[in-house]
Amino acid sequence: MTIPFLGGAPGSRRDRPHPDAMTIGEHLGELRRRLIVAVLAFVVAASIAAVFYNWQLTLLRHPYCEIASRHACTFYVTQPLDQLTLRIKLAAFGGMVLASPVVLWELWRFITPGLRPTEKRYAVPFIVASIALFLFGCFIVYVVLPHTLGWLIHIGGPSIHVLLTPDSYLTLVLLLMVLFGLTFEFPVVLVALQLARVVTPAALLRHWRWAVIGITVASAVFTPSSDPFSMCALAVPLVAFYFGAIGVGKLFRR
Repeated sequence: MTIPFLGGAPGSRRDRPHPDAMTIGEHLGELRRRLIVAVLAFVVAASIAAVFYNWQLTLLRHPYCEIASRHACTFYVTQPLDQLTLRIKLAAFGGMVLASPVVLWELWRFITPGLRPTEKRYAVPFIVASIALFLFGCFIVYVVLPHTLGWLIHIGGPSIHVLLTPDSYLTLVLLLMVLFGLTFEFPVVLVALQLARVVTPAALLRHWRWAVIGITVASAVFTPSSDPFSMCALAVPLVAFYFGAIGVGKLFRR
Protein backbone atom coordinates (compact mmCIF):
# COMPACT_ATOMS: atom_id res chain seq x y z
CA MET A 1 0.00 0.00 0.00
CA THR A 2 1.37 3.42 -0.89
CA ILE A 3 0.66 6.69 0.85
CA PRO A 4 0.56 9.64 -1.61
CA PHE A 5 1.39 12.19 1.07
CA LEU A 6 4.65 10.41 1.85
CA GLY A 7 5.66 10.04 -1.74
CA GLY A 8 4.34 6.59 -2.59
CA ALA A 9 6.41 3.62 -3.63
CA PRO A 10 9.86 3.93 -5.23
CA GLY A 11 9.66 4.59 -8.95
CA SER A 12 6.11 5.91 -8.78
CA ARG A 13 7.23 9.22 -10.32
CA ARG A 14 7.38 7.45 -13.68
CA ASP A 15 3.59 7.20 -13.66
CA ARG A 16 3.08 10.93 -13.19
CA PRO A 17 2.02 13.27 -16.00
CA HIS A 18 5.22 15.29 -15.66
CA PRO A 19 8.65 13.88 -14.72
CA ASP A 20 9.31 16.79 -12.33
CA ALA A 21 6.01 16.29 -10.46
CA MET A 22 6.64 15.75 -6.74
CA THR A 23 4.49 14.98 -3.72
CA ILE A 24 4.49 17.14 -0.59
CA GLY A 25 6.75 14.66 1.18
CA GLU A 26 9.25 14.73 -1.67
CA HIS A 27 9.20 18.53 -1.69
CA LEU A 28 10.02 18.58 2.03
CA GLY A 29 12.80 16.05 1.51
CA GLU A 30 14.21 18.11 -1.34
CA LEU A 31 14.03 21.28 0.78
CA ARG A 32 15.90 19.54 3.60
CA ARG A 33 18.68 18.42 1.25
CA ARG A 34 19.05 21.90 -0.23
CA LEU A 35 19.16 23.50 3.23
CA ILE A 36 21.80 21.05 4.45
CA VAL A 37 24.03 21.79 1.45
CA ALA A 38 23.56 25.56 1.91
CA VAL A 39 24.36 25.41 5.63
CA LEU A 40 27.44 23.26 5.04
CA ALA A 41 28.62 25.70 2.35
CA PHE A 42 28.18 28.60 4.79
CA VAL A 43 30.09 26.80 7.56
CA VAL A 44 33.00 26.00 5.24
CA ALA A 45 33.03 29.53 3.81
CA ALA A 46 32.90 31.10 7.30
CA SER A 47 35.82 28.92 8.39
CA ILE A 48 37.84 30.13 5.39
CA ALA A 49 36.89 33.75 6.16
CA ALA A 50 38.00 33.30 9.78
CA VAL A 51 41.48 32.32 8.58
CA PHE A 52 41.75 35.64 6.71
CA TYR A 53 40.49 37.71 9.66
CA ASN A 54 43.44 40.12 9.71
CA TRP A 55 43.16 40.77 5.98
CA GLN A 56 39.43 41.51 6.29
CA LEU A 57 39.98 43.84 9.25
CA THR A 58 42.68 45.78 7.41
CA LEU A 59 40.52 46.08 4.30
CA LEU A 60 37.43 47.29 6.15
CA ARG A 61 39.43 49.69 8.34
CA HIS A 62 41.04 51.41 5.34
CA PRO A 63 38.17 53.92 4.67
CA TYR A 64 38.37 55.13 8.28
CA CYS A 65 42.16 55.44 8.12
CA GLU A 66 41.81 57.67 5.05
CA ILE A 67 40.12 60.41 7.07
CA ALA A 68 41.75 59.83 10.49
CA SER A 69 45.24 60.46 11.73
CA ARG A 70 47.55 57.53 12.25
CA HIS A 71 46.90 57.50 16.00
CA ALA A 72 43.11 57.85 15.64
CA CYS A 73 43.06 55.01 13.12
CA THR A 74 43.86 52.59 15.94
CA PHE A 75 40.82 50.82 17.39
CA TYR A 76 40.31 50.31 21.12
CA VAL A 77 38.17 47.67 22.83
CA THR A 78 36.29 48.28 26.07
CA GLN A 79 34.96 44.78 26.80
CA PRO A 80 36.83 41.47 27.17
CA LEU A 81 34.62 39.72 24.60
CA ASP A 82 34.77 42.45 21.94
CA GLN A 83 37.60 40.86 19.99
CA LEU A 84 35.90 37.45 19.93
CA THR A 85 32.63 39.06 18.81
CA LEU A 86 34.50 40.90 16.10
CA ARG A 87 36.04 37.71 14.73
CA ILE A 88 32.65 36.00 14.68
CA LYS A 89 31.02 38.92 12.84
CA LEU A 90 33.71 39.05 10.18
CA ALA A 91 33.67 35.27 9.74
CA ALA A 92 29.87 35.29 9.35
CA PHE A 93 29.92 38.15 6.84
CA GLY A 94 32.75 36.62 4.83
CA GLY A 95 31.02 33.25 4.91
CA MET A 96 27.79 34.78 3.63
CA VAL A 97 29.59 36.38 0.69
CA LEU A 98 31.69 33.32 -0.19
CA ALA A 99 28.80 30.87 0.16
CA SER A 100 26.30 32.99 -1.79
CA PRO A 101 26.89 31.21 -5.16
CA VAL A 102 26.15 27.82 -3.60
CA VAL A 103 23.15 29.12 -1.65
CA LEU A 104 21.64 30.79 -4.70
CA TRP A 105 22.25 27.70 -6.81
CA GLU A 106 20.54 25.44 -4.26
CA LEU A 107 17.61 27.85 -4.08
CA TRP A 108 17.31 27.81 -7.85
CA ARG A 109 17.50 24.00 -8.00
CA PHE A 110 14.68 23.81 -5.45
CA ILE A 111 12.29 25.96 -7.49
CA THR A 112 13.37 24.57 -10.88
CA PRO A 113 10.82 21.67 -10.97
CA GLY A 114 8.00 24.22 -10.93
CA LEU A 115 9.29 26.13 -13.94
CA ARG A 116 8.86 25.66 -17.67
CA PRO A 117 11.88 24.58 -19.76
CA THR A 118 12.08 28.06 -21.28
CA GLU A 119 12.30 29.58 -17.79
CA LYS A 120 15.02 27.22 -16.55
CA ARG A 121 17.60 28.65 -18.95
CA TYR A 122 17.60 31.89 -16.93
CA ALA A 123 19.28 30.11 -13.97
CA VAL A 124 22.88 31.06 -14.65
CA PRO A 125 22.18 34.71 -15.69
CA PHE A 126 20.04 35.30 -12.60
CA ILE A 127 22.61 33.78 -10.22
CA VAL A 128 25.52 35.66 -11.79
CA ALA A 129 23.54 38.92 -11.78
CA SER A 130 22.53 38.45 -8.13
CA ILE A 131 26.11 37.88 -6.98
CA ALA A 132 27.49 40.71 -9.11
CA LEU A 133 24.89 43.18 -7.84
CA PHE A 134 25.47 42.21 -4.20
CA LEU A 135 29.23 42.72 -4.58
CA PHE A 136 28.60 45.99 -6.43
CA GLY A 137 26.52 47.21 -3.49
CA CYS A 138 29.38 46.38 -1.10
CA PHE A 139 31.80 48.20 -3.39
CA ILE A 140 29.62 51.33 -3.43
CA VAL A 141 29.65 51.34 0.39
CA TYR A 142 33.44 51.03 0.38
CA VAL A 143 33.77 54.01 -1.96
CA VAL A 144 31.26 56.25 -0.15
CA LEU A 145 32.32 55.26 3.38
CA PRO A 146 35.09 57.89 3.84
CA HIS A 147 32.60 60.67 3.05
CA THR A 148 30.01 59.07 5.33
CA LEU A 149 32.44 58.74 8.24
CA GLY A 150 33.78 62.26 7.74
CA TRP A 151 30.26 63.68 7.90
CA LEU A 152 29.31 61.60 10.97
CA ILE A 153 32.52 62.41 12.84
CA HIS A 154 32.38 66.18 12.29
CA ILE A 155 28.62 66.64 12.67
CA GLY A 156 29.01 67.03 16.45
CA GLY A 157 31.34 70.00 16.20
CA PRO A 158 35.03 70.58 16.95
CA SER A 159 34.64 70.24 20.73
CA ILE A 160 33.79 66.53 20.47
CA HIS A 161 36.58 64.01 19.86
CA VAL A 162 35.62 60.64 18.43
CA LEU A 163 37.17 57.38 19.65
CA LEU A 164 35.66 54.41 17.80
CA THR A 165 35.62 50.82 18.95
CA PRO A 166 36.05 48.13 16.27
CA ASP A 167 32.66 46.64 17.14
CA SER A 168 30.73 49.88 16.64
CA TYR A 169 32.63 50.76 13.48
CA LEU A 170 32.41 47.36 11.80
CA THR A 171 28.77 46.94 12.82
CA LEU A 172 27.96 50.10 10.87
CA VAL A 173 30.10 49.06 7.90
CA LEU A 174 28.67 45.54 7.69
CA LEU A 175 25.10 46.80 8.10
CA LEU A 176 25.63 49.22 5.22
CA MET A 177 27.15 46.50 3.04
CA VAL A 178 24.35 44.04 3.75
CA LEU A 179 21.71 46.73 3.15
CA PHE A 180 23.26 47.89 -0.12
CA GLY A 181 23.96 44.32 -1.26
CA LEU A 182 20.39 43.16 -0.66
CA THR A 183 18.68 46.26 -2.04
CA PHE A 184 20.83 46.07 -5.16
CA GLU A 185 19.01 42.78 -5.88
CA PHE A 186 16.01 45.00 -6.68
CA PRO A 187 16.44 44.81 -10.49
CA VAL A 188 16.71 41.00 -10.38
CA VAL A 189 13.41 40.78 -8.49
CA LEU A 190 11.81 43.29 -10.85
CA VAL A 191 12.88 41.38 -13.97
CA ALA A 192 11.66 38.11 -12.42
CA LEU A 193 8.24 39.65 -11.72
CA GLN A 194 8.02 40.78 -15.34
CA LEU A 195 8.94 37.33 -16.64
CA ALA A 196 6.31 35.82 -14.35
CA ARG A 197 3.81 38.35 -15.77
CA VAL A 198 2.99 39.68 -12.31
CA VAL A 199 3.75 43.17 -13.61
CA THR A 200 4.33 44.48 -17.12
CA PRO A 201 7.04 46.86 -18.38
CA ALA A 202 4.33 49.27 -19.52
CA ALA A 203 2.79 49.40 -16.04
CA LEU A 204 6.19 49.98 -14.40
CA LEU A 205 7.00 52.75 -16.86
CA ARG A 206 3.61 54.34 -16.33
CA HIS A 207 4.17 54.58 -12.55
CA TRP A 208 7.84 55.65 -12.63
CA ARG A 209 7.21 58.86 -10.68
CA TRP A 210 5.75 56.99 -7.71
CA ALA A 211 8.59 54.48 -7.93
CA VAL A 212 11.21 57.25 -7.73
CA ILE A 213 9.44 58.81 -4.73
CA GLY A 214 9.19 55.41 -3.01
CA ILE A 215 12.86 54.62 -3.62
CA THR A 216 13.93 58.01 -2.27
CA VAL A 217 11.81 57.71 0.88
CA ALA A 218 12.91 54.12 1.50
CA SER A 219 16.58 55.09 1.09
CA ALA A 220 16.16 57.87 3.65
CA VAL A 221 14.35 55.63 6.14
CA PHE A 222 16.39 52.43 5.95
CA THR A 223 19.96 53.78 5.61
CA PRO A 224 21.56 52.95 9.02
CA SER A 225 23.95 55.93 9.02
CA SER A 226 21.25 58.48 8.01
CA ASP A 227 23.87 60.57 6.22
CA PRO A 228 23.18 62.26 2.86
CA PHE A 229 26.07 60.55 1.07
CA SER A 230 24.85 57.01 1.79
CA MET A 231 21.23 57.90 1.03
CA CYS A 232 22.15 59.34 -2.38
CA ALA A 233 24.51 56.43 -3.08
CA LEU A 234 21.60 54.07 -2.45
CA ALA A 235 18.77 55.99 -4.12
CA VAL A 236 20.49 56.97 -7.38
CA PRO A 237 21.56 53.44 -8.43
CA LEU A 238 18.15 52.03 -7.46
CA VAL A 239 16.40 54.56 -9.71
CA ALA A 240 18.77 53.63 -12.54
CA PHE A 241 18.16 49.92 -11.82
CA TYR A 242 14.40 50.53 -12.02
CA PHE A 243 14.54 51.83 -15.58
CA GLY A 244 17.22 49.29 -16.53
CA ALA A 245 15.03 46.44 -15.26
CA ILE A 246 12.15 47.71 -17.41
CA GLY A 247 14.36 47.55 -20.49
CA VAL A 248 15.66 44.07 -19.62
CA GLY A 249 12.11 42.91 -18.93
CA LYS A 250 10.96 44.09 -22.36
CA LEU A 251 13.87 42.31 -24.01
CA PHE A 252 13.29 39.02 -22.18
CA ARG A 253 9.55 39.04 -22.78
CA ARG A 254 10.19 39.23 -26.52
